[in-house]
Amino acid sequence: MIVRRREFVRVLSLFVGLVTVAGLLTACGDDGPPTIDYVVDARISTYNANTVGGNADGVLMATTRLLPGFSLLGPAGQVIPDRDVGTVTQVPGRVPTLRYEFRPEATFSDGVALDCDDLLLAWAAMSGRLPGFTPATTAGYRDIESVDCAAGDKSATVTFAPGREYRNWLSLFGAGTMMPAHVVARVAGLANVIDPIRAMDRAAVGRIADAWNSGFDLAFGPVDHAHYPASGPYRIDRYSRSGGLVLVPNDKWWGDEPETSRIVIWGRGTDATRRLPDGRFDVVDVTAGLVDGDIAGSAGTAGPASPVRALGVEELVLAGRGVFGDVRMRRAFASCVPRADLARDFGGGAQIWNLRVLSPADNLAGQMNTEFGQAYQRPDIERARGLVRAATGQGAGEDATTGEPTASGVAPRTVRVGYLAPTPRWQQMTAAIAASCRGAGLVVEDVSSPDLRPDALGRDADVLIVAGGASFAAAGAAEPSRDAYALRGGDPLNLSGIREPMVSRGVDQLATTVSAPDRLRLARSIENATWSTMPSVPLFAAPRVRQWKDRVGNVVAGMGRDGTGWNMDRWTIRG
Repeated sequence: MIVRRREFVRVLSLFVGLVTVAGLLTACGDDGPPTIDYVVDARISTYNANTVGGNADGVLMATTRLLPGFSLLGPAGQVIPDRDVGTVTQVPGRVPTLRYEFRPEATFSDGVALDCDDLLLAWAAMSGRLPGFTPATTAGYRDIESVDCAAGDKSATVTFAPGREYRNWLSLFGAGTMMPAHVVARVAGLANVIDPIRAMDRAAVGRIADAWNSGFDLAFGPVDHAHYPASGPYRIDRYSRSGGLVLVPNDKWWGDEPETSRIVIWGRGTDATRRLPDGRFDVVDVTAGLVDGDIAGSAGTAGPASPVRALGVEELVLAGRGVFGDVRMRRAFASCVPRADLARDFGGGAQIWNLRVLSPADNLAGQMNTEFGQAYQRPDIERARGLVRAATGQGAGEDATTGEPTASGVAPRTVRVGYLAPTPRWQQMTAAIAASCRGAGLVVEDVSSPDLRPDALGRDADVLIVAGGASFAAAGAAEPSRDAYALRGGDPLNLSGIREPMVSRGVDQLATTVSAPDRLRLARSIENATWSTMPSVPLFAAPRVRQWKDRVGNVVAGMGRDGTGWNMDRWTIRG
């Protein structure tokens, strides 16, 4: 019976692929297959959620059930083992060791087996040990000393460096992390990726890195299915601005069949924002204020109130160079940001959040939140002016260029604030910051763009608005170890580029510390240092709108960076 059902789904998918009538891409009132329209605020620019750009764009919101791993983030951002792919077990011994076993039937949609090649490539790309790769972070993978297996093996032994057992080890090689190594090898012109990586063949590793970094970029237009094979219950069928990212069942999937035969993901750059006011969606998971006015319709009977808070914390990340190269200028900016007003007007009811390491959902966070940031709750324009004067060497009331008196007492300094546009709420936040900081001699300029990238910080922007974890979309997880690397010197997640050795050591220790009292001590130490160096200004738990219609079942709002689509293969549709 299972075989016949899968054959039916496969034939149905092929039939749908031949149909070009635009009406078949909508969910309601057509003769096409049952379809769920899922609107997200991710910019689906790549198949690889692990690069700096893929992470910032929130691509994991789309790829969690396309490229599963040994675990995934559940609805509360918790790590859940995914035994459809395989199992991971701890090996007893003096040195922390993990044993990964792929299920024998685990296969990509092109028929190539999932195996050690895919796992070792993920480690090589994200460990920070090999040149050329541009991962979003090295958290956890940097602590792995070795990955032992041969090309094509269905198992691998992962050994951590002595004393470096990553406390969140179950999240490693999770959903979205294992890209198809056979595609990377093909693009790089190699027989496999393991042999060149083992041999440290720099030329070959460079080609592998290039293929991993940019070889999975996604653009609107025809999709080469051989280049984007899926290892999950869904695969990509097509991608267009007017039709969204169309997912259909993967007929090579060995687990439970997905409940719905078609899901269309509408991300930034597609028809997403025009759908929200009209209610032309079934499920939505976007940052609050993505569009002007209300999102049409209301949540289903099981839907949460909107907006609701996420695990990620919205913050202003400050560049460690340019106008903010001097720490006094960073403190001056933090002194004029109206944090209390921003939380009240744009935080969806969230309290001011003062921590950079612990999320509002962390059990240790509540008792710490009021210990920090009290001097920066409300604007202190006089302090901000004084800090600007001290940083620029100006006398009170004197323009550095003309020598003429100025209204604020300091010569104006331009601060460029960037965010992914269009986002009306962030536009209004930027305007509120500009109004407050004007009196301190800081002229805030809105440099938002639909094409904004993280590397704009320090080049085209002095400040980035992010939702935590260096992401513009859904962010965060219940376990804070990964996102803490945004403060570690040298890690790609550290967009500001500010290096504070004591903070970096604290982050490294936090990642391997299990004891709650020791974690609390480390978190306090990190917060003390970062409120002094000011690499960022935390604001509030990111407010998000998560809704779904009554016609869709089994939807469970997702609090983490994978969003509500964490279980999209279980979604059902009526009518």
